[in-house]
Amino acid sequence: MIMKSRSLLAQILSVNVLLIAGTFLVALVALDERVANAFRGREMIVLGLALVAALLGNWLLLRRRFIPLDRLISSMEQVDLDTPDKQLLACDRIDSAEAVRLEAAINRMLARLEGARRAAGRAAIQAQERERRRIAQDLHDEVNQALTAIALRLQASIEHAPPSLQRELTETKRLAGQAMEELLALARQLRPAVLDDHGLLPALHSQVRDFSDQTGIHAAFNVRGQAPRLTPEQQLVVYRVTQEGLSNVAQHSEARKVDVELSFIGRTVLRITDDGKGFVSRRDGGLGLSGMRERALLIGGNLSIWSGLGQGTRVELTLA
Repeated sequence: MIMKSRSLLAQILSVNVLLIAGTFLVALVALDERVANAFRGREMIVLGLALVAALLGNWLLLRRRFIPLDRLISSMEQVDLDTPDKQLLACDRIDSAEAVRLEAAINRMLARLEGARRAAGRAAIQAQERERRRIAQDLHDEVNQALTAIALRLQASIEHAPPSLQRELTETKRLAGQAMEELLALARQLRPAVLDDHGLLPALHSQVRDFSDQTGIHAAFNVRGQAPRLTPEQQLVVYRVTQEGLSNVAQHSEARKVDVELSFIGRTVLRITDDGKGFVSRRDGGLGLSGMRERALLIGGNLSIWSGLGQGTRVELTLA
């Protein structure tokens, strides 16, 4: 059977009431009969009022002492772990050493949790990118080489085949070449060599240009300010968020134009804005937004999204 728990303030008050009542009864028993008979009428009323005043003062004092704890509990309930570096709301007045220690301990615990989550996230991103690099390398070195060998064999067969088979072999060679191009494009998406070889800005230029060529959507890339030195994890997150954002534009927005802007004025901010149909509500994880938001959190950034029916969509990544 589950019993409803009472607050600590109510429990302490209950104990104090019992103690005061017990003390009063013991005092009455201890007094002799002549003194006990004197406690009648107005004296009993005065004594009762004194007891009520003592209990009320006790309640007011205890309630004041428990206010910091109530504020800490309310602050803990408002903490959003999806927001990096979120600390407890500092109480206006904390005159209890225990409450101050509790607040500091909780904030230290939140800082440790955030640090552990970021470390685990960085390790996850690094492991994911290593796997992407391995798969891309295998596609380029093994599968692509096999298709190249097939294309060479087909070319040799075309040269010695009778005219009735040359057209079929030529078409087969064309399909093999198309498969090679698609595999190379997939390898570049898995791990863009331009990001490793030339840096973030050339990689984004190439990504936006390829997006425009493949989809027919007019896409522009602009840079504002002087680029600071970004960590490899930050560069990778900016690239992947841009990749996912452009993929959403191509698949869902029905846009005719998209602008990608990377601003280094003040803080590093990536903005992806389209003129598509927009949306009002979305399921959690829909459109790949949860993955982009998680990547942003792993580097201490923040992802914001604005959209409306017929008003397009803007995705904004802000680095800390």
